[in-house]
Amino acid sequence: MEDKKSSFVTFAERFFRLGGGFLVQEDNPYFVATDALEARSDEWPGGYLSMAHYDYLGLLNHPDCKTAAKDAIDQHGTGAGASRLVGGERLVHREFERDMADFLGVGGVLTMISGYLTNISVIGLLMHNKDLVIVDELAHNSIMVGVQGVKADVATYQHNDLDELDRLLSEKRGQYNRVMICTEGLFSMDGDITDLPKLLEIKERHDAWLLLDEAHSYGVLGPTGRGLCEHFGIEPDRIELSIGTLSKSFASAGGFVAGNAKVIDWMRYGIAGFIYSVGLQPATVASSHQALKILRAEPDRVTRLRRNSKLFLRKAREAGLNTGTAIGEAVVPVLFDSPLECVQVAKALMDQGIYAPPVIQIGIPKDLPRIRFFLSASHSEEDIDRVIQAVVQASGGSHAVRNRLSAE
Repeated sequence: MEDKKSSFVTFAERFFRLGGGFLVQEDNPYFVATDALEARSDEWPGGYLSMAHYDYLGLLNHPDCKTAAKDAIDQHGTGAGASRLVGGERLVHREFERDMADFLGVGGVLTMISGYLTNISVIGLLMHNKDLVIVDELAHNSIMVGVQGVKADVATYQHNDLDELDRLLSEKRGQYNRVMICTEGLFSMDGDITDLPKLLEIKERHDAWLLLDEAHSYGVLGPTGRGLCEHFGIEPDRIELSIGTLSKSFASAGGFVAGNAKVIDWMRYGIAGFIYSVGLQPATVASSHQALKILRAEPDRVTRLRRNSKLFLRKAREAGLNTGTAIGEAVVPVLFDSPLECVQVAKALMDQGIYAPPVIQIGIPKDLPRIRFFLSASHSEEDIDRVIQAVVQASGGSHAVRNRLSAE
């Protein structure tokens, strides 16, 4: 028995090392207690500054959101108590879903306990034998895991290469009953977007479905934060299903699927991640709903976020930093030539009170380590200047961060 335990531990240690564990054995940049950093804010001239949270609209500590959550706990308790299908739901669940659907311009919305689970469950519900799923190669892990778990065939196309997607559909569409394309609106690792008008033309010409993950684009893209459709001036009903999250712009937790009202009603009785998981806590629903109300009442938050994002991108490129294909919408990565340098720069930022962990293995190509900087409507120009200067100083102006792309 002891030998088996030892073998198991050895297995775990080996895969941790192969995954880059040796880079974080000292001064681990992950799982940092950020409240402890906030408590030490006076130690740094500019105070503690987070560039690692998806608080795009600056609502994470908004007093109205916190009050809504507290009131919901007082009225409903701390949890939903059961799956909504078997244990019932609260009035606030449907009220929030109706308002979110109205905001997005779709027929219906269904919320779930996890955004990650939403992608997996939706794909699992829809795709079966004699079906095909075609996925952008840089789509989120939740999409990749979702397609791996179905009996449908799977194909990938190079990131945002819609000509390749078109060729794949031309070759394969006739062999399958149903075909679904899966991609993201705003890509969370690269900060670039899908060319939605071209994608929809291809989808409709080949009679395919589209699942569009808008986790990072709701509250970000478009003049009022309604996502990729608003960004391009496209009617949302041309997209079969959109996936959203409550953990980014809506400063809470959970996920949702948006689409045609009849489809959403069917999903209430068929989607495993909804049926077999507990409903969203009333406090989570209340704070998310309040965040939605603030977004609708204060669209200038989207304007400030966009201004900060494009300012960060411009200054980063002017400083010679490699920002890849980012367009300057909430997520701007800085790419490095080696994982070691990426970790070292993140550590140097931490030493100056700037929290921005490295991304060196998980979710990205192994030869493209990076630090992702998440911008917020609450950031100031001084914050942005401080971060850019710190990255430049930490990298020593080396070739590792010279921009390989021409500045726009």
